[in-house]
Formats: sequence, C-alpha cells, structure tokens
Amino acid sequence: MVSEKKKESVLAGFKAFLMRGNVVDLAVAVVIGAAFTNIVNSIVKGIIGPLVGAIGTKNLDVYKSCIKDPCGLDAQGQPTGVEILWGSVLNATLTFVITAAVVYFLMVLPMAKYLAKTEARRKAKEGVQETIEITELEVLKEIRDTLVAQRNAQGGGAGPTGPREGF
Repeated sequence: MVSEKKKESVLAGFKAFLMRGNVVDLAVAVVIGAAFTNIVNSIVKGIIGPLVGAIGTKNLDVYKSCIKDPCGLDAQGQPTGVEILWGSVLNATLTFVITAAVVYFLMVLPMAKYLAKTEARRKAKEGVQETIEITELEVLKEIRDTLVAQRNAQGGGAGPTGPREGF
C-alpha cells in the first residue's frame, strides 16, 4: 500500500516535471539545435575553413603541433609521439562562435524586439485603461459633490458622511 502511494507520487511528480514549460522549451531547443548543427558545420567547412586555411591547408583539422618527437606513424601504422590537435580546437571554436552568432542574430534578437514591442503595446493599453478609469472616477466624484451641494442648498440632508436618501 505504501509503495503504491509512493509510486503514484513519484509518477505524478515526474509528470509534473515533464509538463513544465521549461522542459518543453528545452526539448524544442535541443531538436532545433541538432537540426541547425548541419547547416553551421557546412558553413564552417565550406566557407570559414577555406578562408582560414587560405594561409595553409583548407582543412583545419590537419593543424597540429608535436610536443614529443617523433610524431607520425610507425611501421605498424600506430601513432608515435604526442600531438596537440589545435586545428580541431580552432574548428570547434569557430563552429561554436558561428552557431552562437546565428542563433543570436536570427532568433534571440528578433524575438527580444518582438517581445519588447508587445510589452510596450500592453503597457500603452494599460495606461489608457487606467486613464479612463481615473477619469470616470473623477467624474463620479464631481457628480457626487454636485448632488451633495444641491441637497445642502435645498436645506436637506446631512452631507456626504450622513444618512442619504434616494441613493
């Protein structure tokens, strides 16, 4: 009995976790990011790589430094020495920077501008509503004061804080 209740609460908690907006947003972001990776990799390999590689080779992955000689392959085809593959790191860094720039300029910045415009419209609409409400309140106060003044001029009534007839 206790294990069933615990199992139900764990499942209910897991369901609540999955249904949160943040989890769904994150899942969408991961799917879009995975699909977008192919485009960015193509740009890096097809455009950026050759531009950077114009100094040397077009493939950034071949840039490396040997810190323990001799670097290369022995007779059995096994690597010898210790190589630092800084070209691969440069390639990954360029891919990251390009991905971040494209996501920012094509997704984040336009969305931020859109949300700012929407918020400004909402605030402007709220401001108009408040102005209307304040104006209506002022008009009602003026009507009340006029009625009280007329009642006092006729000699009846006890004023705005006393008993009222006809209201």
